[in-house]
Amino acid sequence: MSQLDEALRKFEAAEANLVKLEKLWDLLIKNIPNGINFGPNPVYEDTCRSYEHILTGIPLIDGWKPTMLPCDLDEIAQGRLDAHEVGLLEIELEVDRRIEQPGKELREYRFRFNQKRRNLIQNLVLQNSNEIDELLDKLQKSYPIDYKDKIDYENEEDIKVVQEITKKKIEDTDWQILCNKIKQIDVLLGSSVSRPPKWSDMQRHISYAQINDLRDIVQFDWPSVKKGIKVSLYTTNEPIPVEINDLAELVASNPSGSIITKLNWEKLSAENFERLIFNLVTLEQSHENPEWLMHTNAPDRGRDVSVYRVHRDRLSGVIRRRIIIQCKHWLTKSISLPDVSALKDQVKLWEPPRVDILVIATTGRFTSDAVNYVEKHNQSDSAMTIELWPESHLETVLASNPDLVAEFGLR
Repeated sequence: MSQLDEALRKFEAAEANLVKLEKLWDLLIKNIPNGINFGPNPVYEDTCRSYEHILTGIPLIDGWKPTMLPCDLDEIAQGRLDAHEVGLLEIELEVDRRIEQPGKELREYRFRFNQKRRNLIQNLVLQNSNEIDELLDKLQKSYPIDYKDKIDYENEEDIKVVQEITKKKIEDTDWQILCNKIKQIDVLLGSSVSRPPKWSDMQRHISYAQINDLRDIVQFDWPSVKKGIKVSLYTTNEPIPVEINDLAELVASNPSGSIITKLNWEKLSAENFERLIFNLVTLEQSHENPEWLMHTNAPDRGRDVSVYRVHRDRLSGVIRRRIIIQCKHWLTKSISLPDVSALKDQVKLWEPPRVDILVIATTGRFTSDAVNYVEKHNQSDSAMTIELWPESHLETVLASNPDLVAEFGLR
């Protein structure tokens, strides 16, 4: 047994005891009577004994674990009686807090447990994900997954060819390795990370193991699954190192000097640039229903972020306009007129519903020809407008969002 496998087994044992405690706590809460009731309750008493016994079986997390035991029913009744006789709300609230304290500690332990388990598996899941990318690339070279784009569906012979291809089973050692890697990720995720959308679809396609299943995994399932896993693993609710104990010390030091306005776009990956743009539109109250679409390098027809811009007016009411934001993390190359034109022509592939605004966001710049082209386009009678977000625009927007600048390490 490897050290990793042994570590996972210990986490599993700890979680098994934690789940038992959570179930026992739910049973205890259901057996606490309302009002003032003295007298024995064998079910409640036995559950309390089991709770205390199993509590010894959960390990510490950073030196801490729950210690509070469930209240005795007569103790609860006496507390409620005292509160009723005195007539003080504070005493009633204190009794309720004492009853709830073990449950509060359990929830705290569950939060810490999930956090520690994510810390254990983050790098391992990322490593397996990268290996799956390589395996899918190799399998695509061995099996033709792009046959549908080359078939004339009005030709009966072509249709027969498609049927034969789609029914062909994949018998390849790389496919078996791929299945094993996905199983490993499933075990690593455990219950601490929710399965992302398309996970069940991917499992189904893995079990069928036909060429059309490989196509769906490459183009739809895996890009969505990989993105969902990363979002779940690297939550935004993690502290950012501040490297100072008291901010008053900074103010007292009376710092001086110039301010750097240029952001370090080099620190971003293409995927993190998408995530930055997604966070920006999510924070805007005038934007609704943001979606982070497909993986950066997947054949996703260029879509990265979809969102609706909402305009509210007392006279005209509410107007919603659909936006597709194409993210280009280009540091050494400017976006040219042909690049913009190609993106505009691809809009029909993104509909329905209709795209009202195409936004091209980049960590670089646009050529003068591209800017002139967009200005002329927006003055025409086209129903769709184009917005250009170069690095200078994003730096201006991010000046009002210093939290995102810090989170993405752009200073």
